[in-house]
Amino acid sequence: MADLGGVERLAAMLPQTSVGVRHGQRTWAVAGQVFAWERPFSKADIRRFAGDPVPEGPILALVTDGLEDKESLLQAHRGYLFTIPHFEGYPAVLVQLANASETDLREALLDAWLVHAPAELARSYLAQHRT
Repeated sequence: MADLGGVERLAAMLPQTSVGVRHGQRTWAVAGQVFAWERPFSKADIRRFAGDPVPEGPILALVTDGLEDKESLLQAHRGYLFTIPHFEGYPAVLVQLANASETDLREALLDAWLVHAPAELARSYLAQHRT
């Protein structure tokens, strides 16, 4: 089970990642571009769930590499990735941390980081960490 402490630790392992605060919630950015952020549900979000259960626990939002990538990720990782009406047409997914493993979270953060990481930084990181 992943948690926000794991997000902090894993994001800190990605080069040139900075931590910030937006709307009172932590954000993680590379090259000045936010790739992950805490995303609690607003009252309007909760109302939109109507009778459906609201995902519990801390929720993390992650950018995706476009809407096609978003749809592929949602299909491949239904157990812990999801979206809400507020994110319709926006290239980002939500992670229910309580349902994600540490490995799931590590991979999802890396994918989001790669969306905004400068090309040379991304190539260097991948060359060092993938065989």
